[in-house]
Parts: sequence; C-alpha cells; structure tokens
Amino acid sequence: MAIVSVGIAILILVLLVTWAKLNPFLAFLITSIIAAIMLDVPLETIPKTLEQGIGGLLGSLAVIICLGAMFGKLISESGAAQRISTSLMNLFGDKYITWALMLTGFIVGIPLFYNVGFVLLVPLVFSVVYQTKLPAVYLGIPLLAALSVTHGFLPPHPSPTALVPQFGADLGLTLIYGLIVAIPTMALAGPIFANTLKNIKSEPLETFKPKDMDTADLPSAFNSFATSLLPVVLIAATTALPYIADEGQGNSPFIQFIGNPMVVMILALAIATYTLGLGRGMNISKIMDSYSDAIKDIAVILLIIAGAGALKQVFVVSGVSADIGDALQSLDMNPLILGWLIATIIRICLGSATVAGLTAAGIVAPLVLTTDVNPNLMVLAIGAGSLMCSHVNDSGFWMYKGYFNLSLKDTFRSWSLMETIVGVVGIISVLILDQFV
Repeated sequence: MAIVSVGIAILILVLLVTWAKLNPFLAFLITSIIAAIMLDVPLETIPKTLEQGIGGLLGSLAVIICLGAMFGKLISESGAAQRISTSLMNLFGDKYITWALMLTGFIVGIPLFYNVGFVLLVPLVFSVVYQTKLPAVYLGIPLLAALSVTHGFLPPHPSPTALVPQFGADLGLTLIYGLIVAIPTMALAGPIFANTLKNIKSEPLETFKPKDMDTADLPSAFNSFATSLLPVVLIAATTALPYIADEGQGNSPFIQFIGNPMVVMILALAIATYTLGLGRGMNISKIMDSYSDAIKDIAVILLIIAGAGALKQVFVVSGVSADIGDALQSLDMNPLILGWLIATIIRICLGSATVAGLTAAGIVAPLVLTTDVNPNLMVLAIGAGSLMCSHVNDSGFWMYKGYFNLSLKDTFRSWSLMETIVGVVGIISVLILDQFV
C-alpha cells in the first residue's frame, strides 16, 4: 500500500505541474504534505520533515550552484563565449562548421545553465547562418545537442550536482565519467544527426538577429578557453590528486580542502573575476551586479531542488524508501536501465529535465544504497533519462520552435528526436562504461 501511495503522490505532482500549472516548488511542497499524510507520517512532524529535506539536499549544493551561475554569467557578459565561438569557427572552417558549433556548445555550456546558454548561443548560430547561408536547423542542432549533454551529465549543472550527494557519488568522478559519455552522445545527436536535417527550412525571426560585440572588445582566445574550462580542469585535477600523490599524501588535509567542490568553484570564480573582469578593466560594481543577476536567474532552480528534497525526506522518514528499494531490487533489470526508465517516464509526464532527474533520484536512491551499482554512473543514467522525448510540455521545445520559427512537425522531427538520441546514446554509453569501471 505504501508504494501505491508513492505512485499516487507522483501522479499528483504531475497533475499539479501540467494541469494546474503550479510552480514546481509549490507543487513539490503540496505533494510532499499529501504524501506524508498518506504514508502516516505524524502530523506534528511533517513541517520538520520538510525542513530537514530542504536543508539536507541544498546544504553546500546551493553554494556550488550559485557560484556556477556567477561564473557562467561572467563568461557570457565578458564576451568569452563569443570569442570561443569565432575561434572554433575559424579553426574548423566551413567544411566542419557543425563540429565547431558542437564544441562551442560543449565548452560554453559547461559553465552556463541551459536556458542561459540557449539564449546566449542561439544568436551566435544565427550569425553563422547569415554568414554562410547554410540551413539554421542544420547548424543549430549540433550546438543544442551539446548544451543538452552538459545540462544532463556534467556538474556544476543543477540536476547532476544535486544527484551526487543523494547517491553518495563523487563529484569529480561523475564529471570525468560524464565527459566520457558526453563525447559519443553529442557527436551522434549533433553533427551526425544534423546531416539528416538539411532540408528543413527555417527563417529565424528578425528579433533574434545577433548583435555581436566588437572583436577588439573581446578577451583573447587563450583567456576565454582557459577560464571557461577552469572548473572542469580544477575538479578533474583534484579528483586525480589522491591517485597520483605519494603514499600518505593523497588524503592530506590540504588535498581534501582544495578538492572540495565548493572550494574549487570559489577558486574558479575568483580567478575568472580577475582574468575576464578586473584584469580587463571591468568595474567591480558592474561585475557584482552581474553576479546578483545570476542569482536571480537560478533562484527558481534552487527552489525546485529544495522541493524535491522535501519529497525525498518524506519517503525516507515514512520508511517507504526501504520498501521501494526492496521492490526495485527484486526486479530482474539492470539498476542503471531502471533508473533511466523511471527518469524517462517522469520526463515525458512533466517536461522539465531537472524535475524529472530529481524526482527519479528520490525513487531510485534506496536501490543505489542496497546494490553494488556504481553511484556515479547512476547519476548519468538518470541524466540520460531526464533528457528523453522532449515534447509540448517542455519549455525548451517551445524556445527552440520560437527561435527557429518552425512548424510543430519540424520541431518534433529535429528537436524532439535530437533529445531522444541524446537519451538513448547516453544510456548505451553508460552501460558500456559500466563494463570497465
């Protein structure tokens, strides 16, 4: 009966978000209270349970996500993203231009959250369209595939970052495995798939015609690339340190301190503030204003994570998490495939990749604790499922349709199919990687 109550709670969440059009944070809170009542959590303890869930999941996670948002905002406003785009275009030339756009989306997408990256980079795609006269969809899909991959697989993006502590995974290893999975996934869903879309006609709206910064005002290519990739380099390096340091030094207090994800992001932001900001003559007040705007941009995401934490804590306190773990463990299915499938179903119902990933994590978490499944790979499996089958209940679907001025048929044919390829190739890559790690 308890597991049935969980199913009813998930259904209520879906209806509140899709039918009632409630903000996901409010939907999570209402669902959490209803679920707690159905699962016989004592009424007087429900508020405390919600508080514990919200605080327990956010914790240092809020700091990492906020610092990541500030970092991405600086990459955008300093012109580093534009410099990366033009440099890759010049390097690859017209023949391999889709691969250049894919790399642009990947490199710039690492520090930028999805919606910000979309709004920032799609106009760059249109500037290439005007220059080369090539089809907009053919050029746009590789870049957007790379953005989706970074959003679903790589820290410091909200969903993978939030799943790491829930599963007891390692942020650095998740990032390294995520990079391995990302390469074939974005290649197949991006430039290779885009070759089938050359006949889709698209006339981008004049509103979205780009206004590029003057080249002389842009940071250097080295500065742009080095600073944008800094969080990845620092996280990967601090993850590798314990393995390459002398015996006895791998777990020294200094390495543990410098390898903490929060410290890594503080260092990355401090360096970027100088290399892309103060060192290039930007006013400190202007930089701080952009950081404040960045926090506003991701406030909703933080609230969604908080709401998911509340629902997860209800499952834990009620004891239903243990029941779910036992039930899922009895299924004759690879846990990674099961996590992917649950995330896929919720994604189809809810639309939001972040909400789908966090909701699926609350269901699958007991399975991670009771089996020998690799928790880092479970983060990626759920990430792949959360990107599947984007359709009319996903804001990204409508952003893409509007920016590229497409019919519904062509939006399904290009965007929805691209997202599905990302999800399918992603889980296949995760399963292959599972054989070696």
